[in-house]
Amino acid sequence: MESSEILLNVERTAGWLKKLATGFKPVTAIIAGSGLSNSLPRLDDKLSVSYKDIPGFPSTTVKGHAGEMVFGRMGGADVVVMRGRFHYYEGRPLNFIAFPVRVLAALGVKNLVLTAAVGSLKPAIKPGDMLILRDHINFMGSNPLIGNYHQAFGAMFPDMNEPYDKAMRKEIMKLARSLKIRATEGVYTAVTGPSYESAAEVKMYRMFGGDIAGMSVVPETIAARQLLMRVAGICWISNFASGISKTVLTHDEVLELGEKVSVKMRALLEALLKSKAVK
Repeated sequence: MESSEILLNVERTAGWLKKLATGFKPVTAIIAGSGLSNSLPRLDDKLSVSYKDIPGFPSTTVKGHAGEMVFGRMGGADVVVMRGRFHYYEGRPLNFIAFPVRVLAALGVKNLVLTAAVGSLKPAIKPGDMLILRDHINFMGSNPLIGNYHQAFGAMFPDMNEPYDKAMRKEIMKLARSLKIRATEGVYTAVTGPSYESAAEVKMYRMFGGDIAGMSVVPETIAARQLLMRVAGICWISNFASGISKTVLTHDEVLELGEKVSVKMRALLEALLKSKAVK
């Protein structure tokens, strides 16, 4: 696809959403992952639109992803929430993952908050805990920016020295403590999925410096940082990865625990949206 066509597709989708959500000028966006359907902040003046109705957006295929974009207001500011994301393992080209992030930027979004279910690589990081991202390791074998460039999106070689905004991390950790939510900072290891990691892979990821493993977040972060968006990653631990726990994992179990964690995640997101960190 030619670079001009890539930009045109982004502008077309953003233009359609602006007409639909007249009056909304979101500065902060949230992309919500698996099992967090009840973590949607209690926004005022809500307006929802299904992905299948948005030009260029396919329907999500993953159980636990609502597949809708929600506009609303909280803390005196406009917010947009993507309830569900697109994944490489669904068969989407990895560079497509940059598309919704670029649409959000075209809507005026400056702050991007990513949430996701992840597996713990360490016994001390337990299911039900939260991990605030400090850095990541990309083991997906590719990059969302490959063959996907237009100067309007930013530098061809974007810096990744600090992919997750330090000030936002600090604020989220402070809010988690005030809400009595068990949270720590750490490193996200991005893998393709959809199979879970083997015990040998888990050992390798841990040796390389990973604290958790997941199948999303990093492509969205890379695309957002190219656009100079401030990024925060809030992950909830759905399970111990292979070799740490002898329990056999199912996606349904991830969703069940997610229902319980959703209450904590919603409280944390609402507190963040009301804070000065995202103004």
